[in-house]
Parts: sequence; structure tokens; C-alpha cells
Amino acid sequence: MSLTPVFSPPDPQEAGAYRLAGDWCGALVQGVGDALIAAARLTPGTAVDLTDVRRMDIAGAWAILRALGAEPDLGRVTGRADHMRLLEMVERANASRPKRRTGPGPIRAFLERIGRGVGSIYQETYGTLAFAGRLMAVSARTLMDPRRIRWAPCVSMAERAGLDALPIITVTTFFIGAVVGLLGVNTLRQFGAEVFAVELIGIAVTREFGIVITAVLLAGRSASAFAAEIGSMKMTQEVDAMKVMGVDPFEALVFPRVAALLLTIPLLTFVATVAGLIGGAVVTWSMLGLGPSFFMTRLVDSVGATHFWIALSKAPVMAIAIAGIGCRQGMLVEGDVLSLGQRVTAAVVQAIFAIILIDAVFALIYMKLDL
Repeated sequence: MSLTPVFSPPDPQEAGAYRLAGDWCGALVQGVGDALIAAARLTPGTAVDLTDVRRMDIAGAWAILRALGAEPDLGRVTGRADHMRLLEMVERANASRPKRRTGPGPIRAFLERIGRGVGSIYQETYGTLAFAGRLMAVSARTLMDPRRIRWAPCVSMAERAGLDALPIITVTTFFIGAVVGLLGVNTLRQFGAEVFAVELIGIAVTREFGIVITAVLLAGRSASAFAAEIGSMKMTQEVDAMKVMGVDPFEALVFPRVAALLLTIPLLTFVATVAGLIGGAVVTWSMLGLGPSFFMTRLVDSVGATHFWIALSKAPVMAIAIAGIGCRQGMLVEGDVLSLGQRVTAAVVQAIFAIILIDAVFALIYMKLDL
């Protein structure tokens, strides 16, 4: 028997069938299969005889099914049992192909997007409250039993999140203070009140810019770092291993990071305030000739320390928000790098948004208290 796939058409004068022979396998089927399909289209309804076929694979079965038409009828095919099973398998696979679906209209797509956004807001709020509740429970349990505190991670995190951030915070707030001084001097000069630039610099830096700039920089540094560190541990299943070993991930990973920021953000706020005041003093000295001693005397007499303590009261809340958001986004990382990148980005964005929101809430509270 020839191994080349061949077929012989039926006699036009008699009711017969296409008789196939050889090996209907692989690339050899391409040309013969196309010829069979073209011939079968000229004589629709003709049967196919596979008795002389030696071997057949999926390529040959697919060519035979195409020859039988768009809706092949296997009742018109005769052959060995294994060949018939292969034809049935290929036919089922072809019939189960997913149909192409048309997308919804623009109005429906817009409404679905709004619905998904509302649902995600609800899920995010619920997840945030659940995370905050568990963090409060772990913190209370740890503080009631100080032996559970992991001092080494707390000190290490405090160094990385606090001391390592001193240079960038100092330089940034120095120039922020200088910019505030320049704007204040140029604006107040129109009214002949340049000397009040000292009060403007003192209130702006001590009350708002010192704490806000510090928190924003920590959101960019620490929140993203916390999300990346915990997220990488989630990807490598280290967090799951902690749970199997009986270690609470909140106690081992989240609490040290929150405690580190709680300890370091007041120090960073103080350094940022001092750097901002120095920047403003340099501007007033160079543009108005007001020396450092006059700047400090007027700052103490007219501004005082009240605004600094008001700013410092925001620090613990912002520290908890930054560390909590970073750790929560890290806990939500799944098993792929794309999820890690999305959660790190979300941690930074949400932390900065939380800082602005907290600052606005405190401003309203202190306005009502006339502070």
C-alpha cells in the first residue's frame, strides 16, 4: 500500500463514496486535503470511505471534516474504529471553540464601569477597616506583653525609614523654606511690609510645610518600600510559611514598620522644620538684610512654638496612615510581578492622598478650635 495520501472520487454514474488511502498525516495532507475539499464541494452529500487509510492524525482528520462541509455528518464516513474516534474528537473540539462576542455599547460600558468603581470603593473601604481593626488588635496584644515586640526589626526599620531619609528631607525643606521666603518678600514688598516675611515663613514652615513635606517624602520612600518588601515575601510564599509556623505576619511584619515610623516621623518633622526656617532666614538675610538674630527674635516673639506643636500632633496619624497603607498593599500582592508593581504604585498614591486628607481634616478641626 502506498504511504502517500490519495483519494479516488466516486463514479458519477453510480452512488459511491470517496475512497481514501495511504497515510493521512502531517504536511503530506496539505495538497491532497485541499484537492479533496474542492472535489467534495462539487458533489455534496457524498460519503467517505476510510477503509484503506493506514494512518491518520489530526491534520488528516481536519481535512476530512472540512470536506464534509460546515456541519459534517460522520454517518457518511466508514472506516476503522480508531479513525472514527479521532474524527469525533476533532469535531467536538471544533464545535467547542468559543464564539466571538461583541462588546457592549458605549452607554452600557460606561454604566458598567461606574458600577465596578462603586463596588471597588466598597471593597476598598471594607478591606481598609478590616486591616485597621486587625492592626489595632495586634498592637494592643503586643503592647500588653512587651516581650512579643521584635526590637531588632523595629530598630532596623527606624534606621532605614528615618535616619536614611534625613538628607533628602533636609535639602527639600530647606529649599521649600527659601521659596516661601522669596514669595513672601516679593509680595509683601508691594505693601511696604517686608519685615512680616518672618512671620509668613515661620507659620508656613512650622505649621504646614515641615510635616507635609516630611510625610510626602516618607510616602514615596517608605510606603513603596514596605509594599515591595512584603509583596516580594508574598510572591515567594514566605508569608504563608510564617502562618504555617504559627507566626502572625501582622506581628512580625506590619507592627515593626508602624512602630518605626511612629518613632521617627517626629524627629524628621523637627529636622525638616529647622531646615525650612534656615532656608527662609537665608533669603531674608540676603534680600532684606535681616540678620539671623533678628529673625530668631521675631520668630520667637510673633510665631512661638504653638504652630510647631500643632504640626507635631499630625505626625502620629500620618505615620500610621503611611505605614498601614504600604503594608496593606504589600499583603494584597498576588503571585506575579505585575501585581507587585500595581500594589507599589497604589501604596504611594493612596499614602499621598491620605496625607492631604488628614492635613485638611486637622486644619478644619484647629480652625473650629481657633488654634
